[in-house]
Amino acid sequence: MPDRPRSSQSWMGAAIAVGLFGIAVALSGRLELPLILVGLGAVCIGGWLGGRGQEAPRPRPAATAQRHAIAEALLAHVPDPVILVDRRTLVVEANPAARALLPALHQARPLSFALRSPEVLDGVEAVLSSGMPRRVPLATRVPLERTFEVQIGALPMPDGSGVSAVLFLRDLTSARRLEAMRVDFVANASHELRTPLATLIGFIETLQGPAREDAQARERFLEIMRVQALRMTRLIDDLLSLSRIELREHVAPTTVVDLGALARQMVDAQGPPAEARGATVQFEDGAGPYPVPGDADELARVIENLIENAVKYGGGHVGVSLSREEDPRLGRRIVLSVTDDGPGIPPEHIPRLTERFYRVDVASSRARGGTGLGLAIVKHSLNRHRGRLAIESTVGQGTTVRVSLPEYGATAELPRAADQT
Repeated sequence: MPDRPRSSQSWMGAAIAVGLFGIAVALSGRLELPLILVGLGAVCIGGWLGGRGQEAPRPRPAATAQRHAIAEALLAHVPDPVILVDRRTLVVEANPAARALLPALHQARPLSFALRSPEVLDGVEAVLSSGMPRRVPLATRVPLERTFEVQIGALPMPDGSGVSAVLFLRDLTSARRLEAMRVDFVANASHELRTPLATLIGFIETLQGPAREDAQARERFLEIMRVQALRMTRLIDDLLSLSRIELREHVAPTTVVDLGALARQMVDAQGPPAEARGATVQFEDGAGPYPVPGDADELARVIENLIENAVKYGGGHVGVSLSREEDPRLGRRIVLSVTDDGPGIPPEHIPRLTERFYRVDVASSRARGGTGLGLAIVKHSLNRHRGRLAIESTVGQGTTVRVSLPEYGATAELPRAADQT
């Protein structure tokens, strides 16, 4: 039989391998894989076995090319990463999802060049030696933290040259984040809601008892109860917002937003509340527009939280400005700066400002309506937007918060958000 082209052989081998693995998994019920693998197995194995039968006619070139194209298309549309390696752990083939996740993945190169996980590499070796399937956890840190379950199965190479292994990476990031979100929400809500709920219960009991006929006390207590109820509402809203952002933190936004127009809207919206507190918000727009890949609602919340913090805890003047900078490593960046002339923040507090419920002055924060979640929301939103956060403050002189985002269209490495510099 004449040799097939190498590229076709590799793709055919990958498709057959994944098909075998899918059918074996479906029959055994031991691992969970998309049904598309079973369909891929049926198409590829039927064609492969038909071509290898002793009495069956050799497939015509057109039919072979068509079968290869179908196998390649099916494998390309598997949404999760799939990688096929030979007995030497050299990459035989990988689908587009795997190449997007692991840019260093190349055909005929060792898997270890692209996937630097001792657990996964040891699992592949064990599967190649024993022939038994395995599940191995995988966690990636760059550009964002993601969690996978790597399902590894042993397969015979179609050409009979030995045993190969197929790796199927199931993305568990959303499921794990959802689980953590539920746990954190219950823990945080129960802790932070205890005080306002106790206050409400105490005043309700007072109004039902000693202050039943005291109109002046009733009005005062009702106002306190209203403030506590609003505090609980803000707390629940912030917790839900933070949970939603964390759930999607690993999914980078794909739409384009003009950060300058968004900042202008937020400055206009925050002007009246700032004036009520005796502060002014001034916006300095440079040479716009300032396009960034982003979610408009999340970026608006980021700008809103920064301006609110500057108004609540700063002095009488808040400045908001936009500029561009060229980072040697990250490329072109758009920088949003929010500056106040307030009392400043002691340096020992700055590294912890983005922690949940961390407050420099607990009593002052609660008295001004703060929930302790504003900068945590900012940090996680910037993580999703591949942004960076820098907080600079001098006691007695004020604070400057700088948000740096990649400019749309600029080639740049995708970093995680930094809490401070």
